[in-house]
Amino acid sequence: MSLPAPYRPVQFDGPPHPFIVLEGVSGIGKSTLVRALDKRLHGTSLHTLTAPHTDWSPTVNQRLRALPQFGFYLSGLLHTADSVRVARTVGPVVADRYASSVIACHAAVHEVAVEEVTQLLEPFRPYLETPTRTFYLTCSEAALRQRLAVKSDTKQDDLDLFAVPGRLVRLLANFQAVQASDPTAITLDTSDESPADLADRIIAHLEVQGA
Repeated sequence: MSLPAPYRPVQFDGPPHPFIVLEGVSGIGKSTLVRALDKRLHGTSLHTLTAPHTDWSPTVNQRLRALPQFGFYLSGLLHTADSVRVARTVGPVVADRYASSVIACHAAVHEVAVEEVTQLLEPFRPYLETPTRTFYLTCSEAALRQRLAVKSDTKQDDLDLFAVPGRLVRLLANFQAVQASDPTAITLDTSDESPADLADRIIAHLEVQGA
């Protein structure tokens, strides 16, 4: 699909720096690992959604029905892609969530198939920046409960993970489905390793792959 000029992503000269994405359920340790990678890579870290969308999401989740809510998260994702494009011109970028979370989480909350949400997103895929690698974080349920119990910035998504019947099961299944069709995907088990160790593994993997 050819987009009119104002709707096309801005193109920059030169090869972009690596774009690393961390995916997984709430509380699994994405934000902590982003901070560890940020210190090592001296790049840019961000969360999907970026500002100003991040401040609006609680209201959106409470007041909007499923399709308008998806439109909001799609808008935030497209805006994040623009932020990534700019940041990649000067250094590596590490994102806490990206397109996979928009699909997996929206499908889980509204109990629709991952394929349905993927189809809604597909026309906008050319606008998105493609990650160099997407690391899907996993851990045992016991480890996840332990991390959530000591998390200092608990949000509604964290609380709903175990409070809403079937939410965790749906999310795990959805992330597995999205990962299966993601050519940039790598599984990273976080159960028995520190954030520093996991950062070492990610950087070593990027070096081996020449990213």
